[in-house]
Amino acid sequence: MTSPTKSSERSSMLDSIRGIALFGIFLNNVYGFSGYPFLPEEIRKEFASYPLDKAVDVFQHLFIEGKFYSLFSLLFGIGFSIILLRNKEKGLAGLKIFYRRIFILAIIGFLHLRFLWSGDILLLYALLGCLLPLFRNCTDRTLLIWAAALILSPILIDTFKIILQASPGSFMENIAINVDATHGLDDNNWRTYLFKEGSGFREWFNWLPGGPYWRYESLLNSNRLPKVLGMFLIGFYAGRKHIYSSPGQYKSLLKKVMVWGFAIAVPASIAMVWFADDGKYVFKSAWGLLDTFFYAISVVPLSLAYASSIALLWIKTGGNTGFKVFAPAGRMALTNYLTQTIFGIIIFYGLGFGLGQKIGLAACFGIVIVVYALQVLFSRYWFKYFLYGPMEWIWRQLTYGKKLPMRKGRDENLNKPI
Repeated sequence: MTSPTKSSERSSMLDSIRGIALFGIFLNNVYGFSGYPFLPEEIRKEFASYPLDKAVDVFQHLFIEGKFYSLFSLLFGIGFSIILLRNKEKGLAGLKIFYRRIFILAIIGFLHLRFLWSGDILLLYALLGCLLPLFRNCTDRTLLIWAAALILSPILIDTFKIILQASPGSFMENIAINVDATHGLDDNNWRTYLFKEGSGFREWFNWLPGGPYWRYESLLNSNRLPKVLGMFLIGFYAGRKHIYSSPGQYKSLLKKVMVWGFAIAVPASIAMVWFADDGKYVFKSAWGLLDTFFYAISVVPLSLAYASSIALLWIKTGGNTGFKVFAPAGRMALTNYLTQTIFGIIIFYGLGFGLGQKIGLAACFGIVIVVYALQVLFSRYWFKYFLYGPMEWIWRQLTYGKKLPMRKGRDENLNKPI
């Protein structure tokens, strides 16, 4: 009979990286929650924190944007390899468990996307995750070739966009515009709709129906699908080689990934920020391909450099590193990710405290730091008494088709899965 991974089989290093990725994702998502990117520059200049906001904005684009979602994608691929290999070793139906797990994640993601926030990433992970089993019999070399091809494919895709003057997400955009129009949203009011004086639940409900279409228009036009799948495959490779469980055996490889990752990604990230502000975009100019190129060679190398750096520190300290403080938050990443949406809505939207578009970006980052610190503390406290995070408990019960203990001491042989 299939069962979740025991606590002794968990990797605290993976939990810590997952917790760190969750923090970076929250810093990235605060742009959407706060509505800051929709503000005209002349209004941003009215904030007393404007010079600091500019510095924070550049820092975010250099070292955060896309990097921590990539880390999450990497961990998803590792998780797939753990499920498949662990159940294969026991003679169990690894694919059956995997697809059941994916199906439940897709439901959670859809509900999150449709009824809470249009920035959801869970549904995309579930949809693309369905493709992972197609690569399970590939050699290591073939797996890495596929990963590199997918991660670099946006350069070719955007080239065809320029030649054909066609957008893969245009049909989603048309649907979104029509849906928004039926709820009183148009190009004149959508930037301030959730944050204007007097906005509340009605505005939020009006905003939600068009959100999924705008989300997938953005995902398609930004070529996110092949990039995420490529990171899944790198994670699958890392999991298959057991790098997460025996990092010391791969110290040389991790050093190379860290050094080359930073060497390539830092200057590429600087170039990415520079060319993003030159006014030349795909469709308008072939020079817009420079945005695509530098994004492709900066985001993934830097995220891999982050992961390798943490792994090397883990090796050096024998796991006694300050990064372990993030492990409890990483153990209940699904719960914390969804809770961040609740915090974002309450803090920034008009139906809550309504701080969106009323404070600068530096203050928004400060709020994220405080909220995430509370999540870390709460997660640590939670696992003193419970085996699973709340949403993880539900997810695992539905995945394995049996009741799992929630409180510690009920069954010492069962614990929260990876």
